[in-house]
Amino acid sequence: MKKNNLFIIVLILGLSIACTNKSIDSVVINAKIYTVNKDNFIAKSFAINNGKIIDISEENLDKFYKAKSVIDANDRTILPGLIDSHCHFYGLGLDQEVVDLRETKSLNEILDRLIEYNNKYDSNVIIGRGWDQNDWKNKDFPLNDKLNELFPDKIVVLERVDGHAYFCNDFTLIKAGINETTNLKGGSVILKNGKPTGVLVDSPMRMVDRILPEKNNQEKIRALQKAENICFSYGLTTVDDAGLNKDIIFLIDSLNKVDELKIKIYAMVSASKENIEFFKNNGKIKTPRLNVRSFKVYGDGALGSRGAALKEPYSDDLDNYGKLSTSIDDLEYYSNSIYAMGFQMNTHAIGDSTIGFLVKNYNKVLENAIDPRWRIEHSQVVDEIDFPMYNNKILPSVQPTHATSDMYWADERLGDRISGAYAFKDLLKYSKRIALGTDFPVEKVNPFHTFYSSVERKDLSGFPDGGFQKTNGLSRTETLKGMTIWGAYFNFEENEKGSLEIGKSADFILIDQNIMEIDADKIPNTQVLKTFIDGELVYQNDDL
Repeated sequence: MKKNNLFIIVLILGLSIACTNKSIDSVVINAKIYTVNKDNFIAKSFAINNGKIIDISEENLDKFYKAKSVIDANDRTILPGLIDSHCHFYGLGLDQEVVDLRETKSLNEILDRLIEYNNKYDSNVIIGRGWDQNDWKNKDFPLNDKLNELFPDKIVVLERVDGHAYFCNDFTLIKAGINETTNLKGGSVILKNGKPTGVLVDSPMRMVDRILPEKNNQEKIRALQKAENICFSYGLTTVDDAGLNKDIIFLIDSLNKVDELKIKIYAMVSASKENIEFFKNNGKIKTPRLNVRSFKVYGDGALGSRGAALKEPYSDDLDNYGKLSTSIDDLEYYSNSIYAMGFQMNTHAIGDSTIGFLVKNYNKVLENAIDPRWRIEHSQVVDEIDFPMYNNKILPSVQPTHATSDMYWADERLGDRISGAYAFKDLLKYSKRIALGTDFPVEKVNPFHTFYSSVERKDLSGFPDGGFQKTNGLSRTETLKGMTIWGAYFNFEENEKGSLEIGKSADFILIDQNIMEIDADKIPNTQVLKTFIDGELVYQNDDL
């Protein structure tokens, strides 16, 4: 009788193992897995089938499944695929083929790079990006005299690092129809002694855009694929592109369908009356890799070019309040139209005047809305009275490296208002969630720089001791959430990504050190070893 009982027990155990030992695509073992679920569960192993996580455990699961592939993490750290909640993905790709003007320390350094480029390519059009006069000894906007001497008969367009100013030669200005009398709402032609200096802030830039050669389809595809490769190497599996025209959106969709673009994109449609009408008639787009349900509206300019709209004048330019990029009437038109369509409104807002108007406008429009998740992109300089206007309907999307890039001069621009600038902790207090991004290519793509800036409030040199306004830094857990599950939430995608849980996409990364535990000063040096999207290996670091 005892032998029979023992036989039955063995049989049951054997059947149980056989039932669980099913064939699947892959299993991850020997990892420290930060799931970022509601309990912040740390696992050791998970199983993947058909691009989804089907099991997750504190013990290795390879003995329970017959996996085609076993991914041994060798005790390394695994995180959910990272989300950059505000970037310019397509712009990053385009920038790979222009003159890099980052970290130039003077106009002469810019000219040297342009001469080198011109000698190499001898193009009729020279485009560059990345200059920042705030990094120069002379922090005034440059004059284009030398640019005119060197390039009297070529189009030369040099974009400021923030994307809110151009520096052009006279040949370009004449071609674009810009002179001392040009006066457009939402921007400025910078003059000296009554003549254009070559610097255009915000709206006049569009006049120059119209004379630049149109990219052909292959050039657009090449830009998108270059950007994808860069993002994968940094562990980004989802990017929120903050402002795309519908032709690029449909190109992305076409590449998705033939498996030539695999990164997941939350595409904000550049707001225009034409685009509003198109999507009003055609509705949202949702595929496994593309989500189109939001509009990017441009509220004002940037702090670095003094284009952000402030309630009081700039502390270092007492006649300048900045300007709205979009009129009050048009902002109200967009908010009412976007709400009626059931889309999300995401508005670029740097200055406290712009933010003050938007939080009031959003709250009014959304009074009866259920779960709209409207976003204020950047939320950079906030008046103390406006912090409580953020809530579960009005959410801040911020960029930690903006704080550590701007901290050297921001107090000169803002004076006492600096206390309400880059105030991530204060924003989180009211919104309960905050999404983190880079605004690349304005800042570098590297999300571990984002993580470090968020937590330590220091730049890569370790400056300043004690951190910049450290009380507004986020914890490591908050920062990780801001780069994963909260980012997914801002995109209405928290049930499909942003954490490693059963039923969600197997978007994850393997990194070379544990950013949740190591000394903070080591965080920026973190390397991505492997990046997976839907369980598929899309990047491997062969150097490590």
